Amino acid sequence: MATASAVAGKSLLTPLDHTLIMIDHQSQMAFATKSIDAVALRNNAALVAKAAHEFGVSTILTTVAEKSFSGPIFDEIKSVFPDHKVIDRTTMNTWEDPRIAVEVNKAGKNKIVLAGLWTSVCIVGPALSALDQGFEVYVIADACGDVSDEAHHMALQRMIQLGARPMTSLQYLLELQRDWARGETYEQTVKTAIANGGAYGLGLIYAKTMFNASEGH
Repeated sequence: MATASAVAGKSLLTPLDHTLIMIDHQSQMAFATKSIDAVALRNNAALVAKAAHEFGVSTILTTVAEKSFSGPIFDEIKSVFPDHKVIDRTTMNTWEDPRIAVEVNKAGKNKIVLAGLWTSVCIVGPALSALDQGFEVYVIADACGDVSDEAHHMALQRMIQLGARPMTSLQYLLELQRDWARGETYEQTVKTAIANGGAYGLGLIYAKTMFNASEGH
């Protein structure tokens, strides 16, 4: 018989147990992305970047053909990591660039979290490759996008069938915070949620303005 204890499940993410790879959030890739509105995509990418920065997550930023074709990484990401090295590739599959393997191994995390464009190419490639090499893989579905709804959803299904775990950008932020009593990150988590958390952020503004409410931390 199972026994309950007040301990988080091992599959839940913590700031120190994973590497985030943000892949090809670039203007040329976004022009053809139809599965998610560009404004929502940029907002969600910002939320993910801010969450990773706030919690000190090992983060890899990468682009493809930045100067010759696809353009710079979204400013919503670059502004959060202004001095962060962005690895520019020629490979469609990020995982096949040896510099990515160096960074992943340097971080030494068993879990890989992915977000980027397009889901069916830029995310499927590293997700399946990382799974094949024994990593646990998570995909932030609403910080990804593709040329059609079908392309996005079929890519997610393909990854899920092989063991990848889907999640959302707001879920990522709140999973890292996990406990409102974590005072050292509380204010920034609320600030990020207000700026990029959609209707949830509006609710925070209302509660804190009208009632000076808090989550019991």
